[in-house]
Amino acid sequence: MSAATVILDDEAVQALRDVSHHKHRLVAGHLVAVTTRRSRGRAGRVVVPATVRVEAGWDRRHPSAAAINRFRIDDAALDSGAANAAAGLRLIHGFSVTDAHVAHVACRTDVAVVVLTSDPGEIRAAVGPRVTVVAV
Repeated sequence: MSAATVILDDEAVQALRDVSHHKHRLVAGHLVAVTTRRSRGRAGRVVVPATVRVEAGWDRRHPSAAAINRFRIDDAALDSGAANAAAGLRLIHGFSVTDAHVAHVACRTDVAVVVLTSDPGEIRAAVGPRVTVVAV
């Protein structure tokens, strides 16, 4: 795989924010794999939808974010177009706002995508087989 995007849901963010969280090592391991690919010249990125950051209470400026801020994680904005697409997914699948935004971000990415989520069944229903969904 030459490039990959890893998308985080709320549970993954919660795990990364707290080094004592029982899933911290699992989620951090996935991010270390992306970092390793980057260092070998195979581009990869980690993305968090803005709605997930809000739900998880992740303010990048707050001292409590030190653990997660050590990872290079990009934001996926919720602009007007993304809001319309996520709202459509929410209506079709009955998703939460954050799951709809996660699914939208996964569907609009052209490279290989891995979604780290605590709702694997819901996300799989929306993104189809081209997206790898990993339960955390």
